[in-house]
Amino acid sequence: MPANAYIKRIATAVPDHEVHQFYLRFAASMLAADRRRIFERMAGLGGIESRFSCFAPALDPEGPAADLAGTFIRGAFPGTAARMAMFGEAAPVLAQKGVDGLRLGNEASRITHLIATTCTGFSAPGIDLDLIQRCGLPEGVERTMIGFMGCYAAINGLKLARHIVRSDPQAKVLLVNIEICTLHLKETTELEKLLSFCLWGDGCTAALVTAEPPGIELDSFHCIVANERRQLMTWDIRDNGFDMVLSGQVPAAIQDVLQRNQGAILGGRPPDAIDLWAVHPGGRSVLDAVERALKLEPAALISSREVLRRYGNMSSATVMFVMAEMLKAPSGLLGCGMSFGPGLTAETMLFRTVS
Repeated sequence: MPANAYIKRIATAVPDHEVHQFYLRFAASMLAADRRRIFERMAGLGGIESRFSCFAPALDPEGPAADLAGTFIRGAFPGTAARMAMFGEAAPVLAQKGVDGLRLGNEASRITHLIATTCTGFSAPGIDLDLIQRCGLPEGVERTMIGFMGCYAAINGLKLARHIVRSDPQAKVLLVNIEICTLHLKETTELEKLLSFCLWGDGCTAALVTAEPPGIELDSFHCIVANERRQLMTWDIRDNGFDMVLSGQVPAAIQDVLQRNQGAILGGRPPDAIDLWAVHPGGRSVLDAVERALKLEPAALISSREVLRRYGNMSSATVMFVMAEMLKAPSGLLGCGMSFGPGLTAETMLFRTVS
């Protein structure tokens, strides 16, 4: 029989600079007075109170630059090459902070596999090799980079970790989700783009997956791709950074996809058979759509809403912030995790808490 796979521990990390109110004011400053009022009203409904960035904000949100270093100057925001250089400096630091939170100690030398996900930056040598050097991992560790999949990449990372552990019960898999979303700030007067950017924060999670309980047992996975709606959420590399399209139609599309595929996602169970919900908080309206689609009680998504409130949307790292809360739950509970991203894609999984 194949071994079961368990998430043993999850550590979370964010940078030092809290930026939410600054970015709201900076974004509003790019709009005419009438549209500014609309923006402020809509942004105020987002359910976010704080977000964090690797880059210190400027002193004045209506001043000549968005950041203290003067890299994001009005009228002369950096191009993609400069942003990737910034990623190369910031991402390893935040990734190490996440892995250090696991307190691996002597376990670091026994890690057999390293999986890293990111969609906000690229470089080679990359995050995987940086982590080997910074965190004392074996040089021969088997490395896999999961790149540019967006917010649902963490669940794909867990899926791969489960395959590894089930094929090799001695494996110890380190999964790192590292995203520097604020790096892709845009200068624009498009209301929808500005509202989209008001969701994003930087964050990292690190998780240890092995065949040894206790922990969260990874039970099964199911993917849904709504090809007919693929243009509602896209993530493209442009000359001036990465460009996110996040249509206002996304919540309704997610609601429809979940309603039509509820049986496959939950293994034929009704929603009230699920004790724990680890839903990627892509935004308040996304969580509202999940709640409506599955007819959940308001308390069901409290962990997701709390992560959104405290950190915003950190792309692939976000659902793992929610999963970290699931590790605190009593043993014997059945849970469902899900994340959404470009495609329009929903990656879902079932899990159990095991003491």
